[in-house]
Amino acid sequence: MSRSKDKRSKKSGLSPGTLMHVGEEKTGKPQITVIDYDGDAFLENKVPNVEDCFPFKDTATVTWINIDGVHDTGVMEKIGSRFDLHSLILEDIMTTIQRPKMEDLGDLLYIVLRMIDFDGEKREIVTEQVSLVLGSNFVLSFLEDPGDVFDPVRERIRKGKGRIRKMGADYLAYALVDTIVDNYFAVLEKLGENIEAVEEELVADPRKETLHEIHTLKREMISLRKSVWPLREAVSGLLRGDSALVRDGTRIFLRDVYDHTIQVIDNVETYRDMLSGMLETYLSSVSNRMNEVMKVLTVIATIFIPLTFIAGIYGMNFQHMPELKWRYGYFIIWGIMALIAGFMLVQFKKKKWL
Repeated sequence: MSRSKDKRSKKSGLSPGTLMHVGEEKTGKPQITVIDYDGDAFLENKVPNVEDCFPFKDTATVTWINIDGVHDTGVMEKIGSRFDLHSLILEDIMTTIQRPKMEDLGDLLYIVLRMIDFDGEKREIVTEQVSLVLGSNFVLSFLEDPGDVFDPVRERIRKGKGRIRKMGADYLAYALVDTIVDNYFAVLEKLGENIEAVEEELVADPRKETLHEIHTLKREMISLRKSVWPLREAVSGLLRGDSALVRDGTRIFLRDVYDHTIQVIDNVETYRDMLSGMLETYLSSVSNRMNEVMKVLTVIATIFIPLTFIAGIYGMNFQHMPELKWRYGYFIIWGIMALIAGFMLVQFKKKKWL
């Protein structure tokens, strides 16, 4: 994240629309995949050059062009020129720390989403920016790295399952957004399992590592919340907007996606409340443990107060102390001290202080 911020600061003073990649350093060549289809035909190709996907712009079929890698300024300029993308849109695509949003550009719709995944080894959420451009007969998707959650959509297109091959580009854009949102539930399920494990540990044996886990999960929830709340606004813009690119038949499905985003938000807020409660429980358990220790120490100190008093008297060594010359004085004092300690212990137990 620090590297992204440093790079963004380098854009200070540059004119709006200046293309500069902001994000993790990339050196490889972007991977471009073209999927073109209609109700009867289907074509899928990985193209070596960006120019190879240009002929699909004006076809009567639906075309999905997926670009993995937004760091190459030359590739982005060529795509922008061919598909009439404004330089500000290209700038947003290459600045990979955007918040989710939707912009109506008239002939195009621009959508920014955050695709998330859960790293099981590091036990943290990994986010990636996904930019979608919806045209009348095409969808452009831009990702930072190869690998995404769109395989179910690809399989439906390949096998002709459902209605996707019979619908337009707007339905394809809906399917991509819906897949990203559905993946949130999978990540939340894994986070929920981690929260339950930490909760069990908190009840059984809270340690400093438990507090670290709680704080880590709270940070992940804050990150997730930043991705989900703006997503609701973006989906709402698609649903309630008046763009002619989104047909009424697709808006019905977008309403379902909107409901899913609300459910994700509710789950995130529930987990945040649970983690806050777990933090309070940890602090209370630590405080109770300290109170137990202090209680035991107080009881020990209280028992030794009269014993110390007796030992202090007979430690003064005055010459005229008759008990010092008793034959069994030492054992008598020990007996008296034992009786006092035993009596006090019995009283503490009766009062349930022990």
